[in-house]
Order: sequence, then structure tokens, then C-alpha cells
Amino acid sequence: MGEKINRGLGVLIPRKNLDQSSFQEEGMASQQLDKSASYQASQSVNPAAKTMSSSSINPDDINLLAQFLAHEQIPASSHPPINTDCIVICVSAVLYPAEAVFKHLERNLQLTKTLVLCGGIGHSTPHLYEAVSRHPDYAHLVPEITGKPESHVLHTIFTRCFDATFIQKSGCTVLLEDKSTNCGQNALETRALLARNGIPEPKSMIVVQDPTMARRTVASFEKAYAPRPPKLLSWPIIVPRVKVEEGELVYNDDDGSMPGVTGTLWSMSRFLGLVLGEIPRLRDDEHGYGPMGKGFIGHVDIPEEVEHAYSRVQRGIGEDLAKR
Repeated sequence: MGEKINRGLGVLIPRKNLDQSSFQEEGMASQQLDKSASYQASQSVNPAAKTMSSSSINPDDINLLAQFLAHEQIPASSHPPINTDCIVICVSAVLYPAEAVFKHLERNLQLTKTLVLCGGIGHSTPHLYEAVSRHPDYAHLVPEITGKPESHVLHTIFTRCFDATFIQKSGCTVLLEDKSTNCGQNALETRALLARNGIPEPKSMIVVQDPTMARRTVASFEKAYAPRPPKLLSWPIIVPRVKVEEGELVYNDDDGSMPGVTGTLWSMSRFLGLVLGEIPRLRDDEHGYGPMGKGFIGHVDIPEEVEHAYSRVQRGIGEDLAKR
């Protein structure tokens, strides 16, 4: 396969140089975990979609899991450091983090030298199309973005709804990576793409990812750049929190950390499914993604309190189902 140019913005590297069997295995394993966790969570879902029955689930446990997974190394309330070699946005159905990065770039032209929009077409891509269709500012783009890779969808939003021309003329190179379908691919494809564009060893990199997958994504980049990874920082932008309101689990923005965002987040059942599916992936055992298991990522330390919270949430969902 030859090289492919994306609108003059970035070069996508030949796929034959990468370990496709490993990528496919990670994708299959990921889908199996998603189905198992999401099915269990969805059985208690409220028709209102953003709520979920919660007689046996402690929201503090969910919040602890969400905070751990988001791996927030740059607080949402602060600006990221300037002169970052690269910001990688791993595209997801939660559009707010990418929007926040674009707005930061409009205000701070020294934020980064290179912006990578990362994502192909995978099993979660329909959720992105749906998110665009529901967004008041982007819904008109649906005919143009449907069927396109995730990075192209986000690039369309970037060029149509933000001052992309000004950002790029000011010195920020924008690259599109449109083949990856999981965290491992995100990392390896991004590394190869950057190398093809003269950045073989970035010294610093900020990763913007769906907060439920941020910790695993950073671990994937660490493995991709081993043994000398760049200084990697996770910038999830938001760390979702929940509370109980009238017997239902709902998103909690009492502190104003997610202004106007809660309506654009996952349904509560999907959020819980993502959270519950992520902890088994991070484990370094025969079933997890760590070195003792599938080897997709390096070792990740999971605190005992996180494992206990995970068990309680699983048990709580089971108890709620038994009461139905």
C-alpha cells in the first residue's frame, strides 16, 4: 500500500509496517468486554436515557472509578503548558473535549506545534455520527460526515465551526490519522504518522481522549514509544461525576465543572458500561491487557480502593436487576 495524503494536512503511513493481527485481537477483545458490561448496565436504564435506577449503587463508587480512568494530569480549570510538541485528540462521541481544545488553540497560538486528529471507522463510530446529529451547532453537517472516519468527522467540525485557517497559518500543523480503531492503533498509527511528518521523537505530548478510556490510551502511547516515551500528559477536559436524584443516577454538575455538557454525554447505561468494561482491560492478569495478559499495554497499577469500588458497583447493578 502506498502513502496517502489527507487534504495536504498529513501523511498516513503504510499499514503493512504495523502488527495488524495484534490490532484486530485488541479490537475483538474490546468489543466482547463492551457487550458484557454494557448489557448488564443497560438492563436498569431509564427511558429518559440520561438517568438510571440506583437503589443499590453508591455514586461515590462510580465517581472514584471515573476519576481513576480519566487520569486527569492537566486539571480542566487550568491551561495546558505551552510549547507542547504535539496534542493528540482521539476522537470519540463526546465532542466537548475536542471543542475545548479547538477553543484553546484559537486563544493560545503557542499551545502546540502539531495537532493530530486520530480515529478511523470502528464499532463505536455510529455513536459519533449520532452525537453530531444531536448537536445544535453541527447537525447540519450530518450529510457530509456520515460514513467518514472519525478523524475526518472531527476535521470537518474543526474547519467549519472554528477558526482552523487562523490556527494553521499561525504555525500549528494539523494531521489526520484515519485508520485506527482501538487504543493500541491510536498510539502506533500516531507515532508512525508523526515520524512520516518529521517528528520521530516528540519530547512532549498531550493526549485528549474520552475520559473513560484516557488512562488506557496513555498506557498505549507509553508502550508504543517504549523504551523512551515522550513526556505524556492526559488531558480529558472533563471528569464525569454522578449523583442520585429522585432515586435515579444522573450526571452531577453541581460544582459547575461541566457547564452545559451533561446533555451531550453518554446515556447513563452506556457510561456505566464503559466504566465497568475498562477496569478488566487495565488489569495485569491473564484476562487483561497488561504484560501478564494480552500485552497491549504496559503494567498499570490499580489501587485497591478502585478494585473495591468496581466490585461494589457490579454487585449493586446485580442487586438492582434482581429487584425488577
